[in-house]
Amino acid sequence: MADASTSRRTFLKATTVSTAGVAAWGHPAFAEDQESFTISSLIEPGDIVLFQGDSITDAGRSREQAMEANQQVAFGSGYAWMAAAGVLTSRPDDGLRFFNRGISGNKVPQLADRWQADCIDLKPNVLSILIGVNDLWHKRNGDYDGTVESYESGYRELLNRTREALPTVKLVLCEPFLLNCGAVKEEWFAEFDQMRAIVKHLSEEFQTAFVPFQGMFDLATAYAPPDHWAGDGVHPSPTGAALMAHHWCAAVNRSTSFEA
Repeated sequence: MADASTSRRTFLKATTVSTAGVAAWGHPAFAEDQESFTISSLIEPGDIVLFQGDSITDAGRSREQAMEANQQVAFGSGYAWMAAAGVLTSRPDDGLRFFNRGISGNKVPQLADRWQADCIDLKPNVLSILIGVNDLWHKRNGDYDGTVESYESGYRELLNRTREALPTVKLVLCEPFLLNCGAVKEEWFAEFDQMRAIVKHLSEEFQTAFVPFQGMFDLATAYAPPDHWAGDGVHPSPTGAALMAHHWCAAVNRSTSFEA
């Protein structure tokens, strides 16, 4: 485990890169990061990269232009667009195509219902999934009767379907997260921690890249209050989304995004 000063330096460097905007990837100061990204990234030239999830991934994207690769209007304004823009800025000649199919309000069952059309038929080479907060939130609001067990079994079935249909796909599983502010209640965390552990376990089971968003935000709250990163505790602010994008890129880059 890194000491506190090392963790702080690593985190603040990430925050500086993130909040500077995706254009920073083109700056000579980040040449070392870009070289590493190009050499070791999961994303290979010509790849199709697909983001899947709920409102955090959706981020207000246009449905009408969903089939247009690499367009901000088709991505919304969240972490997925920021991450895609960062990669595209650093690798303009690699013929990469990024798509977003996140839909607000989705839980694992809704992903399963639309998985053929919104994932498998697109034949992604890299698939990133962030899902889970609604599986808890909607249950707490009385709108859903799912359990931790159904979350795990449904998520595993989704991954099995994906690997069966797309045996060479490279998976990126993102840890669902909550911040203790806004709509989020303290009593949510015990059950939510089980769900986070499930995603980590599935990542190990399916040998995927893993993005530790909860750990990232837990560390972030040492430098700014939770509502700075996500006002309602669920949906990230622009700063929170930028931080997510940086750590997503770090995970896909097969590097350590931060040390806790």
